Amino acid sequence: MKIYTLKAKQNLPISIEQAWDFLSDPRNLKTITPDYMGFEILSGADRQMYSGQIIQYIVTPISGIKNKWVTEITHVKDKQYFVDEQRFGPYALWHHKHFLKEIPGGVEMEDIIDYKVPFGILGQLVHPFLVKPKLEEIFKYREKKLIELFGSLKTENTTQILFA
Repeated sequence: MKIYTLKAKQNLPISIEQAWDFLSDPRNLKTITPDYMGFEILSGADRQMYSGQIIQYIVTPISGIKNKWVTEITHVKDKQYFVDEQRFGPYALWHHKHFLKEIPGGVEMEDIIDYKVPFGILGQLVHPFLVKPKLEEIFKYREKKLIELFGSLKTENTTQILFA
């Protein structure tokens, strides 16, 4: 059973309050998700984020194949972090931690995702050719959209996406 990890960091020239208000609002996921993914929230995004919140989406990551994705917000610490976990969806495991930290001139966002692809060895075989590049593409798109919305903070290691 192979569990993969994706780590992404991005620095933005905004306050921690602005970052939290944007990132903790599930409705903003559509803004930072590529249009071709057909991202649509079905339910659960009508309140401010809270532990136990269930959010249902439709995503179309590959060749027009629609997937229902149900996540639960399992942990929330105001202006510091929140965690979403897939309950039903395209992954065998999806555990996504979102951290915010004040830095000089802005805020550092850090995502750590532990995930497992479905279909056992077949899923592991397609991971380097299909899943990993798709996740990298999604996070690069998100980086670009956040820079368009909030600007760029010029520091060392402004953005990085790493897989383990």
